[in-house]
Amino acid sequence: MSPVEAPAVADALAQSILAEFEPQARLTRKFLERLPEDKLMWKPHEKSMTAGQLAYHLAFVPGGVAEFVRESPRQAPDFKFPQPASREEILRTLDESVATVRRVLEGLDDAAMRETWRLLSGDKELVAMPRAQFLRDIMLNHWYQHRGQFSVYLRILEVPVPATWGPSADEPPPFLQ
Repeated sequence: MSPVEAPAVADALAQSILAEFEPQARLTRKFLERLPEDKLMWKPHEKSMTAGQLAYHLAFVPGGVAEFVRESPRQAPDFKFPQPASREEILRTLDESVATVRRVLEGLDDAAMRETWRLLSGDKELVAMPRAQFLRDIMLNHWYQHRGQFSVYLRILEVPVPATWGPSADEPPPFLQ
């Protein structure tokens, strides 16, 4: 299967998430492809992630979250933001992440998507919500938030920012390209 071909997903909830995910994965790739190789260690502020760490996080999040929610309950993870060695490593991670999302969603029927998924810290319950909602909130919305953050990194680095739903200052939206 090519990176742009999506598998058939029979259940409506997983299909809905996958239908939103596919074009956003392609857009996210455009952002990551624009990160200058010599700016992986750059960061806008001492409290910020490096551009490479943020790019790697963007690449990893969808597949990492999809894999993480397969089981319930889960213990809250320790968040680590690895420093990639190259843009190619970031893009390879994104390709693996996209494949993981497709594989996991293909295996989740509507009953599994509606099941209450739980996140724990020790014995304390931190989150209890339908698996589909967690996927939308964290796999998608959290991902979009970080992509917006990354667009600011690109702008500060004077790299043309890709358009997403609407135009950026550098290009028209995808539907007008």
